[in-house]
Amino acid sequence: MKKASFVASALIACLPAAVHAEDGNSRPQPVIQPLTIPLPADRPYPGTMQLKVDATDVARGIFRVRQTIPVAKAGKLTLLYPQWLPGKHAPRGAIAEVAGFKPSAGGKPLAWTRQPTDVYAFDVEVPAGVKSIDVAFEFLSPTRTSEGRVVVTPAMMNLQWEQVSLYPAGYFTRQIPVQLDVLLPPGWTGASALDGLKVTANRYSYAPTNYEVLVDSPMFAGEFFRKWELGQNVTLNVVADEAKYLEAKPDHIARHAALVAEAVALFGTRHFDRYEFLLALTSELGGIGLEHHRSSENSRNQDYFTKWDENDSERGLLPHELVHSWNGKYRRPDKMWTPDYRTPMQDNLLWVYEGQTSYWDLVLAGRSGMQSKDMILGEWATNAGFYSVQAGREWRSVEDTTHDPIIAARKARAFPSATRTEDYYNEGGLMWLEADLLIRQATGDAKSLDDFARAFFGGRDGDWGQSTYDFDDVVAALNAVHPHDWAKFLRERMQASGRPAPVGGIEAAGYRLVWRPTPNVYDRDRMAQAKNADLTHSLGMIVDKDGIAGSILWDGPAFRADIVNGTKIVAVDGIAYSRDALETAVRSAADGKTPVRLIVERGGRFRNIEIDYHGGLRWPHLEKAGGGPDWFDRLFAAKRAL
Repeated sequence: MKKASFVASALIACLPAAVHAEDGNSRPQPVIQPLTIPLPADRPYPGTMQLKVDATDVARGIFRVRQTIPVAKAGKLTLLYPQWLPGKHAPRGAIAEVAGFKPSAGGKPLAWTRQPTDVYAFDVEVPAGVKSIDVAFEFLSPTRTSEGRVVVTPAMMNLQWEQVSLYPAGYFTRQIPVQLDVLLPPGWTGASALDGLKVTANRYSYAPTNYEVLVDSPMFAGEFFRKWELGQNVTLNVVADEAKYLEAKPDHIARHAALVAEAVALFGTRHFDRYEFLLALTSELGGIGLEHHRSSENSRNQDYFTKWDENDSERGLLPHELVHSWNGKYRRPDKMWTPDYRTPMQDNLLWVYEGQTSYWDLVLAGRSGMQSKDMILGEWATNAGFYSVQAGREWRSVEDTTHDPIIAARKARAFPSATRTEDYYNEGGLMWLEADLLIRQATGDAKSLDDFARAFFGGRDGDWGQSTYDFDDVVAALNAVHPHDWAKFLRERMQASGRPAPVGGIEAAGYRLVWRPTPNVYDRDRMAQAKNADLTHSLGMIVDKDGIAGSILWDGPAFRADIVNGTKIVAVDGIAYSRDALETAVRSAADGKTPVRLIVERGGRFRNIEIDYHGGLRWPHLEKAGGGPDWFDRLFAAKRAL
């Protein structure tokens, strides 16, 4: 007993000191965690990394990675897996899909540990005399959507180099040289903005670049591939599920070429030596719309070309990503530019980065003929209409939604109209419409936001680097175009909560937001593609083709009837659910006394519901008000011929 007591006392003495409170409970002190990852420095890395990716295992979606990394000295080498990824505005690195991590030197395994306070960091012990180490691992890409975004199908793949590589800590990524070699499935064609390509059979080898450029230069590859030259050193590269989806008409390509010409006419300069649109037409590859300095990374429906007239609403994505070459890649907020992929980004100015891009993508789509005027006005109507009933506006500003990529990671929510989501895109776009009309009308149409874009994003022709800015820089650039209290204008609309619906630009253009019993063309096409019924402005919910309710409007009729996301509408007025039956019931209830009668099921429990709503079917539209000039016609007038 005495010996046991002595051992117990010794063990207790080794534990961290605990403070005993007056209530007698133990209260430990924190263990201080030392900073063990070198901070990035703007200095050259000693040597060029070799990155080899075997992407031939299409059946299982497995990428096999081999890296050779030069080392300058013995001891601990910290390798980082990219975490904070440009364009995703959040820490979205796919570390969970990494398997089989094995460092070695001269064929001998090396000891390694993962840092528990940063699971993206791998500490490798480098022996004396070793000049380089080899790293092998597999990236196990998702094979179904429940596991994440699918990046490999039997016909195509999307290679994102940050998923299949690591980099040494302690350096700006632009200072780390890397040379890429990728093995594609036989017969496939790949496209990327990387330089110095040499193709041998199915092996694609590129000239050395730096790690920052590598990560910013993804690849699309596929069995069915076609490309078109669009002028201005811009190429449209397309992979498709089947060859038949690559049958584009000359007019389709001409509109893409006009888009490029309009963008260059708007900004006045090019911040790329060449630009590669990377577009996948697919129903199998996971959807993506991501910007890069010298390329896009996009997917659209298979029938993007083959059902061109039915896909007007789909054609705003490529304009958006092209604009990002100027706004977001060349010019970007100072706290969103980071020296490596471990440093957190601060997203406050995304209402410039994404919001103004969302404005220009529609304007350029209109100027180039990529989208019709009716489609663009329909989209603005849909956005303004939703913001007119969005409860979350009472407590949350637009700028606060710029943190949503980090807060929510785009996950589904119970009541998104109450929490708000990433509204800096669309409400930011409506704010910039108002700013544009303010400048145009104050200067008698002599100046516009075009002048801001040219001065702020245009910069020096041929500058392919990055130029950062802050809030004051935006205000100063606006004042240089037209003096106004822009700081107040921006702070009120972007940084304040409790704001009215953002219809200032719509009204300044000579239009007004109205409600009609039929959908605008944007809502019509959107519902047709999603196979749902968007009844946000009547019953306060969206119902899919199977009768499942979602996007329940906070304090709307469905909300007050205790309908939540996932509730299934089984019957309408005693008849099995159909969209026609539901819309007929809403129209009948407009008599002011007939309720909308539903049988709903949730979790195996059924209820009879009577929704006391009598406003009829309602969708937002923009309607010309009065006989003044149509400012939208001026806004969408082509500039490239001027």
